[in-house]
Amino acid sequence: MIIQIMGQAGSGKTTLAVELADRINGIHINADKVRADLNKDLGFSLESRIENARRLGALSRLLDEQGQIVVVDFICPTQETRDAFGKPDYMIWVNRIKEGRFEDTNKMWENPTNADLVILDGITVEQEVDDVIKAFGLHDWRKPTTLMLGRYQPWHEGHHALYAEAGKRTEQVMLGVRDTQGTSEKDPLSFNQVKGYIAQDSVMTNAMVIKVPNITNIVYGRDVGYKVEQVKLGDEIEAISATQKRKEMGI
Repeated sequence: MIIQIMGQAGSGKTTLAVELADRINGIHINADKVRADLNKDLGFSLESRIENARRLGALSRLLDEQGQIVVVDFICPTQETRDAFGKPDYMIWVNRIKEGRFEDTNKMWENPTNADLVILDGITVEQEVDDVIKAFGLHDWRKPTTLMLGRYQPWHEGHHALYAEAGKRTEQVMLGVRDTQGTSEKDPLSFNQVKGYIAQDSVMTNAMVIKVPNITNIVYGRDVGYKVEQVKLGDEIEAISATQKRKEMGI
């Protein structure tokens, strides 16, 4: 997923991007830092700005292809620069100020016409982040969350039922998929394959699915702020066999 945050110099793009990336466990790309290193050969003519946007878009897509959530912020002053960046999943225009501190940027600036969310002046950064998370249905890593830890080889009706029960504990549920591929004959699927099967479940399209190590033990001290709970789902559901499911699915 790529989230592009754009706006005039001094509008608060980077402040929002830093806080948003932290809240959603994303990777933040700041154009000023990229210009100081990878793009130090570029100036601030329109042609250089277009090339800067193209490179930022390419870098963002490379990270997106690796399953990362990318939050990139830069001025991106014209439609040409926005076209060069490419279409993000979500575009945010921070429209707190009408002019920035760079006169050349002010002269070429074109208001975007296709922003998915416009941030106006008058609210705090925390409120802005809340608005972004709500508008785009993102997962908030500071929100109370129930963890479902398992192999899911493959995902089946029993897991679905447990997920529904987990959702009664907290609104947000994380599926922690243990990286067990090849550790036994019962573990033929890679994380991406498991994630793909989960996505085929109609209610799991926006599920919070995270790859975790092959966790075999969990220890905790007293008063740790969370609890470990076994949920009983009934004999019929608990009788579902993942081995039989793999045979039926040919995996």
